[in-house]
Amino acid sequence: MTLTFRNANREDVSLILTYIKKLAEYENRLDEVVATEKAIEKWVFDRKQAEVIFALEDEKVIGFALFFLSFSTYISNVNMHLEDLFIDPEYRGKGYGKSLLKKLAKIAVERDYGRFEWTCISWNKPSIDFYKSIGAQQKDWNVFHLTGINLKKLADED
Repeated sequence: MTLTFRNANREDVSLILTYIKKLAEYENRLDEVVATEKAIEKWVFDRKQAEVIFALEDEKVIGFALFFLSFSTYISNVNMHLEDLFIDPEYRGKGYGKSLLKKLAKIAVERDYGRFEWTCISWNKPSIDFYKSIGAQQKDWNVFHLTGINLKKLADED
């Protein structure tokens, strides 16, 4: 079996949405997905606010990663923020997730990014243990979100 990677292109919008939904289903959060193909096309391909890489086994797509850049004032450099990483269940246990993380790390190094970061849902102990085993450090930050009505409410405050 040969593992390769390829960058997503505009024709992959449907496939990207499929993988977003697969990850959300795994996390028991499918009901939260409001993403559309049109929105993915706009933000990933038209406005280039994120990138997607697919993992392929013998030319068959078996996983994906979606990342974007953020900025760290502390290091005065950009960060690669991994938003989503998912390997189809039947292809797990072959080192493909680690290989995909290595591919992303290489991109971060080649592009001179200051940090490679991601979040992990708190109940996913196997992933947390794996991340720690490759040298990732769990920082003491809590992630907060404002969405929907709460986002609008704050924006509209006088």
